[in-house]
Amino acid sequence: MEFLTGLIIDKLRKRNRNSENARHAKRSWKKRAPKFSTSKSVMIFTLAFLYIPLFVIIFFSFNKSEGAHFSGVSFRWYEELILNSGELWMSLLYSAIVALASAVIATILGSLAAIGISWYKFFGKNYIQSISFLPMVLPEVIMGVSLLIFLSGIHMNLGMGTIIIAHTTFCLPFVYLMVSSRVDEFDYSIIEASHDLGATELQTLFQVIIPAIMPGIMSGFMMSITLSIEDFVITSLVNGNIETLPIYVYNMIRHGVSPVINALSFVLILIIGLIAIILRKGLKSFAAAH
Repeated sequence: MEFLTGLIIDKLRKRNRNSENARHAKRSWKKRAPKFSTSKSVMIFTLAFLYIPLFVIIFFSFNKSEGAHFSGVSFRWYEELILNSGELWMSLLYSAIVALASAVIATILGSLAAIGISWYKFFGKNYIQSISFLPMVLPEVIMGVSLLIFLSGIHMNLGMGTIIIAHTTFCLPFVYLMVSSRVDEFDYSIIEASHDLGATELQTLFQVIIPAIMPGIMSGFMMSITLSIEDFVITSLVNGNIETLPIYVYNMIRHGVSPVINALSFVLILIIGLIAIILRKGLKSFAAAH
C-alpha cells in the first residue's frame, strides 16, 4: 500500500513539474515573440476586408439622404422598407420558399447518400464519389446553362419549381461533404450493438445514426439555405418570371442603389446572426448529449 501511495505521489509531482515547465516555456515564448506578425496582419486585413463593407451598409442605412454623403441620422429607409416595399418583400418571400424547399430536399438526399456511400459497397461507388463533387467545382454559368438545356429538353416551364430543382442540385454536394465528414468519425460498433439488441435497419437509422450525425446534417442544411439565398447566376437562367431577392436587387441597382437595400441588409444581418447564435448553442448542447 505504501509503495502504491509513493508511486502515485511521484506521478503527481512529475505532472505538476511538467505543467509548470510548460507554463514557463509558454511565458518565455510570448516574451520572445515579435510584436509584428505576418499571420496576425493577414488575419486583421482579411477581417477588415470582410466586415468593413457590412459596417458601411449599416451606417448608410440610417442616412437621411439617398446619396453617399451622410446628412444626418434618420429611420426614413426603415419606414420605407416596412410600408412601401411590397415587391421587395415578395422577392424575399420567393427566396425564402426556394431556400427552405431546396435545403430540405438537398439535406435529405445528401444525408442518405453520405450514409449509403460511406457504409455500403456497390458497383460504381468510387465513380459516384468522384462525380458528386462536380457541381462544387464547375462554374455556375455552366451549371445554369446545362440545367436550362435539360429543363427545356423535358419541356418543363420555368418558374418556382425549376429554381428549386436547380438549387437542390448545387446544394446537394455541400450537404454530402459535411455529413460524410461526420459519418467518417462515427463508431460503427454502436450500430452493431443496436443490431444485437434487435433493432431493425430503420430503427437503427432514425434512433442511432441520424441523432449521432445531426450536427453535420444541420450544418449542411444551413449551408444550403445560405447558398440558395445568395445565388444569382443559376437562378437568373432558370427563374422564368420569378424574381428572387438577388435578381430584384440587381434590377434595382441598374436604376441606382436605393438605401432601402441597406436597411434590408441590416435586418437580414441581425436575423442571420441571431439564428447562427441559437444554432451554435443548440448544436453544442445536442453534440454533448449524444
